[in-house]
Amino acid sequence: MDFHFDASLDEFRREVRGFVADNLPAHIAARQRHKSFAPDDLHTAEWQAILHRRGWSVPAWPVEHGGTGWSPLQQFVFNDECAALDAPVFPWGPRDMVGPILYTFGSEALKARFLPMIREGRHYWCQGFSEPGSGSDLASLRTTALRQGDRYIVNGQKIWTSGAAVARFGFFLVKTDTRCKPQQGISFLIIDMNSPGVTVRPIPQIDGDDHLCEVFLDNVEVPAEHLIGEEGKGWTYAKHLLDHERTGSAYIFWNKRELAKAREIARGEYRDGVAVIDSEPFRARLARAEARLIALEWSVLRILADEQSHWHPTALASCLKVRGAQLQQEITALQQEAMGVKALRYMAPRDLADFPVSALWPDYLVGKTSVALVARAATLYGGTLQIQRGIIARAAFGI
Repeated sequence: MDFHFDASLDEFRREVRGFVADNLPAHIAARQRHKSFAPDDLHTAEWQAILHRRGWSVPAWPVEHGGTGWSPLQQFVFNDECAALDAPVFPWGPRDMVGPILYTFGSEALKARFLPMIREGRHYWCQGFSEPGSGSDLASLRTTALRQGDRYIVNGQKIWTSGAAVARFGFFLVKTDTRCKPQQGISFLIIDMNSPGVTVRPIPQIDGDDHLCEVFLDNVEVPAEHLIGEEGKGWTYAKHLLDHERTGSAYIFWNKRELAKAREIARGEYRDGVAVIDSEPFRARLARAEARLIALEWSVLRILADEQSHWHPTALASCLKVRGAQLQQEITALQQEAMGVKALRYMAPRDLADFPVSALWPDYLVGKTSVALVARAATLYGGTLQIQRGIIARAAFGI
């Protein structure tokens, strides 16, 4: 059994590394380095535009829609190198969620209008799925979209909508039929966030950021042609995304980068004249996290290499989500331990780019406490730990 990448993949890695190093704007890299959990949404769009000019903005899309034709392992290497060099890696909303739904189920008119927009990074998009009282249980959503002639009238509320304050468009799950079973009445709708009746309220977060938002929809008129696919098939389309994206929820690239930063902090910080990295208890915890991360990475690579498995794909995806979320918290906790009392200092996200770096406050410390605070939500968003374990029990063991 060969555990090495082949020579062509190593050459591809060098090509990607060189391009990112030469083309990633310094202001984007700095913010990603200091606030690596949630990159600025407009910076993400800016980086997307740069990748588009190279033909790399939507690598997983089919070639006929602008994709690269890369193998799954090439896509893995690309994301790995982007993360290692502090580039925004996951423009989840437009590239990995609504884009695939559009080119698979959307009308020709929708594809012609929106796919080039996404490829070029012209606008940021937000995802309107979760609602108050129905976070992980999407089937219980209550936002309605009632057809009136050539438009839908949308009423309801969404919450935890990432980047809604800067998004030009959003893709929303809405109820177009309230008389049938919950899953059967859900539809997938594109909404212009500048439409009358759309109100966005940023939610202050524990780290001082306000990336997450509430979205209120009050008699919002949406053209009927903004319906993706058929009415009542929104649940099917949402599951299509989950069935085809099994590895991203592991946050491999983010975890690898943050583990490297934990090691960097531990080398630079001292206790009683001894580097934290030389503390045996700390080294043991660091080694344990690294071993878990290596195991998770190889689990992802086995899936990408199309290794046959008797486990249900949904159970595999949930297993990766559980371990990836736990590692986010474990690794950021290691960073905080290595920082010691310096972890207590509050740094407002808006001030991170201009924070006065000094010998006492090196660049590697800036923003790390904010990242650790946000990481506490890793076991909640995208389906809570309890929800994921329930999925594993049912899909893998029939419980």
